[in-house]
Amino acid sequence: MTVNHHVRVHRSDENLPREGQLAWKIAEVAVDPVAVEADVTDMIINRVIDNAAVAAASLTRRPVVAARQQAEDHAVSAGGAGATIFGCALDRVTSPEWAAWANGVAVRELDYHDTFLAADYSHPGDNIPPILAVAQHTGQDGAALLRGLATGYEIQIDLVRAISLHKHKIDHVAHLGPSAAAGIGTLLGLDAETIYQAVGQALHTTTATRQSRKGEISTWKAHAPAFAGKLAVEAVDRAMRGETSPSPIYEGEDGVIAWLLDGKDAAYEVPLPAPGEPKRGILDSYTKEHSAEYQAQAWIDLARRLGTEHPELRDPANIRSIVLHTSHHTHYVIGSGANDPQKYDPTASRETLDHSIPYIFTVALQDGAWHHVDSYTPERAGRADTVELWNKVTTREDPEWTRRYHSEDPNEKAFGGRVEITLDDGSTVQDEIAVADAHPLGARPFAREDYIRKFRLLAEPVLAADEIERFLELVQRLPELSADEVRRLTIVAEPGVIVPGPKGLF
Repeated sequence: MTVNHHVRVHRSDENLPREGQLAWKIAEVAVDPVAVEADVTDMIINRVIDNAAVAAASLTRRPVVAARQQAEDHAVSAGGAGATIFGCALDRVTSPEWAAWANGVAVRELDYHDTFLAADYSHPGDNIPPILAVAQHTGQDGAALLRGLATGYEIQIDLVRAISLHKHKIDHVAHLGPSAAAGIGTLLGLDAETIYQAVGQALHTTTATRQSRKGEISTWKAHAPAFAGKLAVEAVDRAMRGETSPSPIYEGEDGVIAWLLDGKDAAYEVPLPAPGEPKRGILDSYTKEHSAEYQAQAWIDLARRLGTEHPELRDPANIRSIVLHTSHHTHYVIGSGANDPQKYDPTASRETLDHSIPYIFTVALQDGAWHHVDSYTPERAGRADTVELWNKVTTREDPEWTRRYHSEDPNEKAFGGRVEITLDDGSTVQDEIAVADAHPLGARPFAREDYIRKFRLLAEPVLAADEIERFLELVQRLPELSADEVRRLTIVAEPGVIVPGPKGLF
C-alpha cells in the first residue's frame, strides 16, 4: 500500500529528526530492495526507446549541438569508464555529469517525450539520462539500471502528485533533482544516509523560477532538466565523499516550503510506497504522440479530426471565433489567459509556439496533421490564413475541466476540453475531448509497437538501418544486459550528422 507522509514546516527549535523528513523518506524508498514488476519493466523499456527517439530527432538542433560539444570538451573523470553521448561513436565518452547534461538536452529539446501531470507538471523521462550515464560510468548491469529508473520515476511522480511548484512560479525541475539523485542511489546500492544527503543537495541547487517557460521562451527550456540531472550526479558524488547538505531542506523554517512554496503554515501529504511495496509510479505517466506541450496533445487530436470532417473550418473567412473551454493550466500557461503577446506572434521561437495552444490548434485544424519540424517552421507560422485564423482562437477556463484536470481518479482525469467554433453565419460547431488518443484511456493507447514506430520515424533520417536494429535489439533486453552492453545503450549517428559545435570557455 501507499503511505502518505505528512510534510509541514518546522521551527528550528522543534529539531525535526531526519527520520521524519521527506528527504529521508525518499531515501528509504530508494534503498528498499523490492523487485521491479514485469509491467513496470516493459514500460521502462518503452520509455528508454522513447527517449532515444526524441533525442535522435534533435541531434542536429542548435541547443543539442552546443550541449553535446560541451560534453565532448570534457574528459572522462578518473573514477570510472565514462558515459556515452547521444549521436557520438561508442568509444567517444565523457564524464557522467556531462553525459547527463548533453543527453538530457537532446531528450528535452523537442518537448516530445513522456509526461505526468497532477499537483505539478513533469517529464519523468528526464530521469533516464543521468541515471543511465552513472550506470555506464560505474559499470552497472541492466538489472541495476532497471531498479534505478524505477526509483527515479516513482519519486518524481510521487512529488508531483502532492507538491505544486508552478503555483509559486518555481520550475518543475525542482522535483527532478531529488528523484534523479534517489534513482542513482538505488542504482549504486547506496545507504539511506548517503541518498538523504544527495537528495537534499539536489533539491537545494535546482530551485529556479518558471521564467524559463514564460514570455519569449529561450533555449534554456531544454537545458533546465538537463541541468537538474547534472547537479543530481554531482550531488551524489559529493554525498558519497561524506559531505552533508542543508537540512531539513523541505521542512526547515528557512527551507524550500517556507520561502519558495506555500509558506510557514503549509502542509502536504506526499504518497510514497510502503516498505516492500513495488515502485509502480511510471505506469501512471504517459508519452506524447505529438511534439508539443502535453496539454496540447488532446487538442491536436481533436483539431485534426474536426479539420478533416469539416474542411470549411480551415478557412478564416468562415470563422468568427474559436473558443477552447479548458482547464486552468491550459488557459493560463499555454492559452490566452497567459497574456503573452508572443503566443500570437508568427515570428516567435519554436519554444514559444510549442507553448501556444491557439497556434497549435490552428495548425492542426488546417493541416489535419502535426509534425515535429514542419508544424513549427517560420514559413508555416507566418502563413497569412493561419495568422488570421490563429488570432480568432482564445481559451477560457472552465471549472469542470479544471476539476477533472486535478482529479485523482485516473478514469476521470482529463487534459482536454470543449471547443466552440462560431461560423460567420452564426451557426456553431462544438466538440470535446478528454484525453489524447495515445493516452492509456484514449482512442489509440501507445503500446510497444507504437514506441518502436515513433523511434523508427524519428531515427531514420540520422541513424543507419543497422544501428536502428542494434539499439532496438539491445534495449528490449534491458533487464538482462551486462555492464558492457549497458555501456552500448545509446544511439550512434550516421557519418556527417554529428558536426563540431560552437566554441566556448572549455
